[in-house]
Amino acid sequence: MLFILRLILQFFRLLVWPLAVLRRRKAAPPRAYVHLEIDGAVTDVAGPKRPWEAWVRKPVLTLHGVAELIDALIDDPNPRGLLVTLKSLRAGMATATSLRAQLARLRDAGREVVVLLPLGGDTREFYVATAATRIFVGPRTALSPIGFAINARYVRGALEKAGLTPEVFARGTYKSAGETFVRDSMSEAQREQMEALLATFYDELVDAVAEGRHLDVDTARARIDAAPYTAADAVSAGLVDDTAYEDEIADKLGGSEAARVVPAAPYLRARMGARLGPILPQPVIGVVRVHGPIAGDNPLHMSSVASDEAIIQVVRRARQDPAVRAVVLHIDSPGGSALASDRIHHELVRLAAEKPLIACMANVAASGGYYVAAPAHVIVAEPTTVTGSIGVIAARFTPEPLLSRLGIHTSSLRRGAHAGLLDPAGPLTDDERGAIEKEIDGIYRGFVQVVSDGRKKTVDEVHAVAEGRVWVGRDARTRGLVDELGGFETALRLARERGAEGRKLAPRLLRPPRSPLPPLSAEHRERRVARAAFAPVVRLLGTLGVEPSALVQGVVLGSSRERALLWFELGGYFSRVD
Repeated sequence: MLFILRLILQFFRLLVWPLAVLRRRKAAPPRAYVHLEIDGAVTDVAGPKRPWEAWVRKPVLTLHGVAELIDALIDDPNPRGLLVTLKSLRAGMATATSLRAQLARLRDAGREVVVLLPLGGDTREFYVATAATRIFVGPRTALSPIGFAINARYVRGALEKAGLTPEVFARGTYKSAGETFVRDSMSEAQREQMEALLATFYDELVDAVAEGRHLDVDTARARIDAAPYTAADAVSAGLVDDTAYEDEIADKLGGSEAARVVPAAPYLRARMGARLGPILPQPVIGVVRVHGPIAGDNPLHMSSVASDEAIIQVVRRARQDPAVRAVVLHIDSPGGSALASDRIHHELVRLAAEKPLIACMANVAASGGYYVAAPAHVIVAEPTTVTGSIGVIAARFTPEPLLSRLGIHTSSLRRGAHAGLLDPAGPLTDDERGAIEKEIDGIYRGFVQVVSDGRKKTVDEVHAVAEGRVWVGRDARTRGLVDELGGFETALRLARERGAEGRKLAPRLLRPPRSPLPPLSAEHRERRVARAAFAPVVRLLGTLGVEPSALVQGVVLGSSRERALLWFELGGYFSRVD
């Protein structure tokens, strides 16, 4: 029946094919500009969509969609180039790097790329804009490519005053996510790795400004260090070419008469609409997303959490589906539960034994995010991707001083030398502390072994680049943790080469089977109660300046023996990168 429906659809496509070809040829008038507006979130690949989302949410711009638009423009002799109105960019530095690379690809193909910053621009907006042949900025705006900053707040003193005693267990000299609770200032190890991260981001910005604005490196650095600029000053400094309001840009581009401007979405539909689809189902490159903190408990099916059960189902589907010839594992995760990461890793090892597996790291693929990437045949990352953090950290808070101050006293009855681990709030004995240390040691050794097996390195070689150290993609490549620099399109090309003999198979986002929301099990209810016990701590830390979102996303309470711990595998740092 499905074959008959496909045949009927193909018949109607064939009837209108001449019109589609004509529409393709006239998608843009000669010397026109195709207009792309960027305002908000940009991602490599779009997530699953619900039927109602198209009515209430603005579609998210994807880098793969931008790459298809660039391909169409390079193939079409009519348009003069691309006009990008860049109002705001909500994306990590690696995503911005990929977006800039796509615009530069069109520019290097000999086409004009014009970027208009109608609201001015901060560091990331201007970084992307430097790929253009011409940059315009709103006349009364500011251009602020002022660089990058990392801020971390240390709350040990405040916790002591509140009556909360933090305990942090870590393996890896650089695994410093918990130091904000037990120190008053940044450790030397944390300072070292954060300085290296900032240096890479800053150098990338300087190189982009120098290359895009035809300046030497020293001049580009001086221009950045002198920011922010008014629009007029930015023109004088050579950072932008001219000022323009949005309704003036067509006149500025056209010269004697206004340039023709064609919206990008209908243009791309017209260029792609003349393709006759296949009658029979075609093979694809499967895309598996690991986005957000990795967790083993996601009873409410939150899309911001990388649930091990959901990802395992998707990986099994990719392995069993003969139409999936290769898989791109797209990772944008700071880590999470050690157990959940290991379960996902196991399924990916099975997949990699049967089909090509390419890991594509987006903005962050650290700790558990690197753990799941280890089985891939090739790991791809942008130079500005944050990765590594091969280490383990756990933290717990004892509120006994606070409870005593409030007149609350606890009486405990236990059987078992380590039964105190079941009390999420009680103080630990030295013996119980030793038991946790032993468990952390085992998890760290397992992590190093997983990377050793996946990267075909000795344990000593992995340990030398582990210790919880955070690396940017550029440095990770020189140390053998990453194979190639690039973004999603690079990973897609490699997947096609290995799994489709170079054929341009389409990527298809794989989703877990749909199922109704299950009722909360007794275990889920227990975990929610356990989290509720720590809710005041999370709120307190939020008021002290520690990112509440990072805390909530990073807290994963495991089985009963782990329930006393807050597991943090967030890539080695809590601070924001702005």
